[in-house]
Amino acid sequence: KKKKKKKKKKKGGAAADQKDASPEILMRVIGKEHKSRGEKKGQTCPPSVPLPAMFPDGKYPAGEILAHPGDFNTFRTTSAEKRAADRLHESAYNEIREAAEAQRQARRYAQQFIRPGLRMIDIVQKIEACSAQLIRADGLKRGWAFPTGCSLNHVVAHYTPNYGDETVLKPTDVMKLDFGTHVNGRIVDTAFTIAFDPVFDPLIEAVRDATDTGIREAGIGVRVCDVGERVQEVMESYEVTLDGKTHRVKAVANLNGHSIEPYNIHAGKSVPSTRGGDATRMEEGEVYAIETFGSTGKGWVHDDLACSHYMKAFDAPFRPLRSRKAKQLLAHIDKNFGTLAFCRRWLEDQGQRGYLMGLKELCDAGIVQALPPLCDKPGSYTAQFEHTILLRPTCKEVVTRGSDY
Repeated sequence: KKKKKKKKKKKGGAAADQKDASPEILMRVIGKEHKSRGEKKGQTCPPSVPLPAMFPDGKYPAGEILAHPGDFNTFRTTSAEKRAADRLHESAYNEIREAAEAQRQARRYAQQFIRPGLRMIDIVQKIEACSAQLIRADGLKRGWAFPTGCSLNHVVAHYTPNYGDETVLKPTDVMKLDFGTHVNGRIVDTAFTIAFDPVFDPLIEAVRDATDTGIREAGIGVRVCDVGERVQEVMESYEVTLDGKTHRVKAVANLNGHSIEPYNIHAGKSVPSTRGGDATRMEEGEVYAIETFGSTGKGWVHDDLACSHYMKAFDAPFRPLRSRKAKQLLAHIDKNFGTLAFCRRWLEDQGQRGYLMGLKELCDAGIVQALPPLCDKPGSYTAQFEHTILLRPTCKEVVTRGSDY
């Protein structure tokens, strides 16, 4: 009789099975694949090769190039005057592209290691360590643009774990991963949504499609209200069925895309995700974060939960401070963050202790803004996608586009 061969059992049980499973099964990020732009072979996992070694000539790859919409913009692609204007800003473009390349490689690493069962604090710290190494973080010259957001489910934005937060990522969670980098204050801001259950695919696809629509519609001379109208039309054409109930995906009405300026993440202009916005026009040379949020809830957010994000106001007023602790903390913020957003974890990593009363005093004085988590109704699910675009004189460049989204 032939002896039956025993199947060798893999060591490690469920953890080993999870490790061997393909990312496409475990992590459902994107429905479509974009042609790879700016992602160069030769990087390790986790990334350890510095960007200058990968781009020894110091020139970083351009993002996706699109034409500005509208017949009134057709001359831009061939105009010698506009091409000359483009060349004048090449140095600034290269700094933004370097920041985008660091962010692109860090997020691809994140997509490889994020799995259910990991603590949220471990996820964000691994991403931040990776992006800091890639960007060669150096004080205010280059580094993180804002804390890594990892908002879950009905929490839409502005959540990053404080120390002591033991939240663990679950297979049923929907996570918005939002982080950015900067070089000399040239900020790139991008976000995507991670889920593990295919039931959330329509929600993720709705928001990805809406963000891509906003990118296509944006351009020099375009009214922001027209962008918002098209975004809402696309977003709300999708439905998602959860627990036997069908929900129309709602565009979150009180969260917008925004213009970006050096060291100023929210520079004044807003790009709505719904119809009815103002008629402000986009202008040549501006940088925008085009972001949209979709929800199975009310489509309206409010402040909730413990605050982790803070940012010194770009036009912070002078206010006499009473306590020595507040004065010392403000000096520390000016030196390490300037007007870039920061979080409590970063303050503690830099040796700050007993700072909460001083931080409250700075917030009460209007010098620092508290940015608490933004939430829809509990039990709802939300998704986000975001890209940074340059409105160049000759074209529109999606600097953060990658092969993932």
